[in-house]
Amino acid sequence: MAAAVSLVAAIVAAAPDPPPACSAPEYRRLDFWAGDWDAFEEGDKTGKPNARCRVDVILGGCVLREQYQQDDGLVGQSFTIYDAARRVWHQSWVTNRGLLLTIEGVFDGDTLTLQGPLRSPAGAAPEKIIRGKWRQEPGGVREVAETSSDGGKTWQPYFDIHFRPHK
Repeated sequence: MAAAVSLVAAIVAAAPDPPPACSAPEYRRLDFWAGDWDAFEEGDKTGKPNARCRVDVILGGCVLREQYQQDDGLVGQSFTIYDAARRVWHQSWVTNRGLLLTIEGVFDGDTLTLQGPLRSPAGAAPEKIIRGKWRQEPGGVREVAETSSDGGKTWQPYFDIHFRPHK
């Protein structure tokens, strides 16, 4: 019996370690967003950032965590993960103003597009759809969002942010 246990132990010890759970290339597609950023609204002529955003890769490389703090007091955090079983990206976003947003989508070329319902925290406003797009650009990352109140037939600009390295 001891010889059998020793043989099993030797086989297990000789087996290579499995690769980390989130090491496939698809998990790394959004890593360009990781960093310490100043956020600038498109078209703002002041040249001053309106928010600070820190994005780090956590939980063994499986999740991107965003910590966002806007000058007007809005604070939010998001957790973004690639769901390999469904082959989609998922983000959950929460704020100090009671907003919960869950959006999902895929990469099209170099742009990640995530979409989902945008609900009012109080539930009073009609439900809208929000669609956000992230892409790397020279010197940083750009996130553009639009909303639709007609089920996605037409879209209106919501925000357009340029993330630049924090100074």
